[in-house]
Amino acid sequence: MSETADIVIVGGGPVGATLALALAGSGLEIVVLEAREHFEAPGDTRAIALSDGSRLILQRLGVWEELVGDATPIRTIHVSQKGRLGRSLLRAEESGRPALGYVVGYAELAAALDRALKRSGIRMLRGARVSHLAPEPGSCRVEVEHGAEYWAMSAALAVVADGGRSLDGVQGLKRQKREYGQSAVVARVEAELPHGGVAYERFTPDGPVALLPWGKRAFALVWTATPETAERLCGLDDAEFLAQLHTHFGDRVGRFTAVAGRATFPLKLAWMRPTTAQHMAIIGNAAQTLHPVAGQGFNLGLRDAWELARLVRATPAAELGHEAMLTSYRNARRMDTGGGMVFTDFLVRVFSNDWPGFGPLRGAGLAALELCQPARDFVARKMSLGARG
Repeated sequence: MSETADIVIVGGGPVGATLALALAGSGLEIVVLEAREHFEAPGDTRAIALSDGSRLILQRLGVWEELVGDATPIRTIHVSQKGRLGRSLLRAEESGRPALGYVVGYAELAAALDRALKRSGIRMLRGARVSHLAPEPGSCRVEVEHGAEYWAMSAALAVVADGGRSLDGVQGLKRQKREYGQSAVVARVEAELPHGGVAYERFTPDGPVALLPWGKRAFALVWTATPETAERLCGLDDAEFLAQLHTHFGDRVGRFTAVAGRATFPLKLAWMRPTTAQHMAIIGNAAQTLHPVAGQGFNLGLRDAWELARLVRATPAAELGHEAMLTSYRNARRMDTGGGMVFTDFLVRVFSNDWPGFGPLRGAGLAALELCQPARDFVARKMSLGARG
């Protein structure tokens, strides 16, 4: 059996769903292939830090209205380094925004996008695994396994938004990566004091630790450590874990009183070059996977989807997936994705070490940033809207 479609989106997670919704009503035949039968349950404790630019995208798609009641605004970002002087505060009020970003539950975001997809009428196949992609001169062949059935789809444009799982064996594409020798411990923690809408980014010799406000007294925690330390932290009982977090982070929010959903995963910088092949585009984590410092990776993926949808809508159907369109997409995204990778890699390399003499220099840099409002506005704008913001 074989089928044809204008656009096949491989991956129905938030990035793939955003692309599909941005193309709803375009008159194109769109099919979304999602390997999971069901999205995460409401008990999922993962959090997503949405930039203000991502909020605007979701608002234009009619999804934000379903999330705003559960979203926690980030009104201030407090940046410091452990054991050293120097800190800087980025404030939403200084940049004329209601918030610098928002923290939402991954499960709530995925569910809201899923409901919007159902309302849109876009065809979505769950449990559909893509076994192979074969870019060809006139189309992209997408080989699909769905239950006991196997078939091929022919798409004018296949978009990979599944984290890159379906890209093995595609000729002409090369994934490059840089290992950081670090892992992240993620969890939801509750604290003694209210957060007041403040997100904390604290740099330590082992890597950054971030606390993002989530709910009234809760935080989404991202604690960077060596892989061995991360595994040990995940194995501690709750009381000992919270005590060690307090020792590591300090008492800006008082004692930590509860923790849930601990997990760990390795950290790396990975990128695909090029991000297109014949009649194929790669977006989101499939195109670039960033260190979570500064929370840029997911937001880059949403901007990938939005920009690609804009170009698809501006391209005649007969020219979908042609080299001119794919070149335009690569050029449009180069500055934003490249800037995001350089920025996060710079923060990890410069701030996640105990090199002699670097501590005072880092402190001086943070103090200078605090004293220069135009510089703070620039950083806040780029973090909210990307390199082109």
